[in-house]
Amino acid sequence: MTERLLIKEYSTWIILLHENQCYLGRCVIKCKRNVIDLFDITKEEEEEFFEIAKNLRDILKQLFKPDLFNYASLGNVNPQLHIHFIPRYKEKRIFEGFEFFDKSWGQNYAPYEDFKISQELMLKISDKIKENLDSSVIKPK
Repeated sequence: MTERLLIKEYSTWIILLHENQCYLGRCVIKCKRNVIDLFDITKEEEEEFFEIAKNLRDILKQLFKPDLFNYASLGNVNPQLHIHFIPRYKEKRIFEGFEFFDKSWGQNYAPYEDFKISQELMLKISDKIKENLDSSVIKPK
């Protein structure tokens, strides 16, 4: 995960656009504090996480109309606590003229293909999510 894909920063968490967009709108919610296990977060982190996650879910539903979400906290590559936020789609979605198709619908999301889109399209996805989060009720840091 790279910080250049930062969507929004909050008091205890940040939202990043995942660099592999084979699942349109896939994001990562990362704890700012160096913690590994989800059950070691503070009450403040827990409350803020659930507020952010619900808001992000609702915004992704509006923008891309996923059929469901997968959530994963694995820590295999990067042990710092982060939750993968993975929208899933029964049928293709088109964003900015580009077709996104969930080839693993009805199956585990991983392993996923090495899916590449242009940096310009990545920024358009990120900007669309940012602009909607900016108009949301949660106050960023």
